[in-house]
Amino acid sequence: MRVLHRSGQWCPARQLGEVVAYDVRILPRYQVPGRPAVDRSYLLLGEGVQLTKPAVFEGPVEGWWYVDLVEIERADDGLIVHDLYVDFLIPPALDRYQILDLDELGEAVQDGKLTTAQCAGVLTATQRFVDRYLRRPEEGPNGPSAAFPPPDVTALEQLPSFL
Repeated sequence: MRVLHRSGQWCPARQLGEVVAYDVRILPRYQVPGRPAVDRSYLLLGEGVQLTKPAVFEGPVEGWWYVDLVEIERADDGLIVHDLYVDFLIPPALDRYQILDLDELGEAVQDGKLTTAQCAGVLTATQRFVDRYLRRPEEGPNGPSAAFPPPDVTALEQLPSFL
């Protein structure tokens, strides 16, 4: 299995349950000296979510998860990931989170890069992600909740590089 990353690279991948992990070489202009040159990303297939702990994150954001809301297209060659603009930054302690790039989502709709139906879909997926993975028990139930990161992601993190 392989995944087409937004950088244009076809990346080797492995699937466990409903999670696909893939390794992508970080482009030279984004590499940080002394840091790994490969990121591993995880696609939550049924949720339109991609998780990455970027190797280039240093200092106060080191070890944080970067979460992209994505559209996953199945093609003969593998999976193609399309960014849907909304992103999250989630620290390891899960005591807070940041939602990023809602302005980019609005601009994409205004510029005709996304349809209103796609925008509605990504907003629904955003709320579903918050409800499922980021709500605290004291905030009350709002649908089924799940551990973050999902157990299959944790298992795939332990595998050696696919490159």
